[in-house]
Amino acid sequence: MVDFKDKIKAYYRLEIEIIEKLDVDSLNEALNCLLRHFEAGSRVYIMGNGGSSATASHFVCDFNKGVCSELDKRFDFICLNDNIPTLMAVANDISFENVFLYQLEHKLKKEDLVIAISGSGNSHNVVKAVEYAKSIGSEIIAMTGYSGGKLAKLCDIHMHVPVDDMQITEDLHMGFDHMMMKILWTYLMEKDGKQAIYRINQ
Repeated sequence: MVDFKDKIKAYYRLEIEIIEKLDVDSLNEALNCLLRHFEAGSRVYIMGNGGSSATASHFVCDFNKGVCSELDKRFDFICLNDNIPTLMAVANDISFENVFLYQLEHKLKKEDLVIAISGSGNSHNVVKAVEYAKSIGSEIIAMTGYSGGKLAKLCDIHMHVPVDDMQITEDLHMGFDHMMMKILWTYLMEKDGKQAIYRINQ
């Protein structure tokens, strides 16, 4: 058996080190931004490629259902990478760079929120969609790693993982989802006079 224990410990030591470096002020801004859009009833569009696409899909589950399952009011999250036939049609007939932009054109409103997830911050299709969102005045949250790339300069709120490592970046992006889901779920349930108790299948 190969002994990977030192490498396992090193991986998690780095993750802990990066967690300590997170900008909590920006994370707090993002939570308040989501709460603002929830209260306004505006739509939240989210997108990503590869592992980031899985994180985007997970956000939709956690906010549309997880946060709101016992509330009368609900988040309105839409994941732009979940409709495979639309993605493939746009990629084939137009270009892969337009798969997210195409879905926002003539639908995105100024009052909507766009969440863009890209480890590098430079994913061409994500950047193109964000540039469009910025042109019509929508608020933008970017989740990045590395230097933050182009998204760092385009967004209103930057949820940055300061590390040149895609796996740690994607781990913490998923962690952002769970952290924000749990905090907002607890806050909204208590505001509604209910206990925030997670119910699992028995």
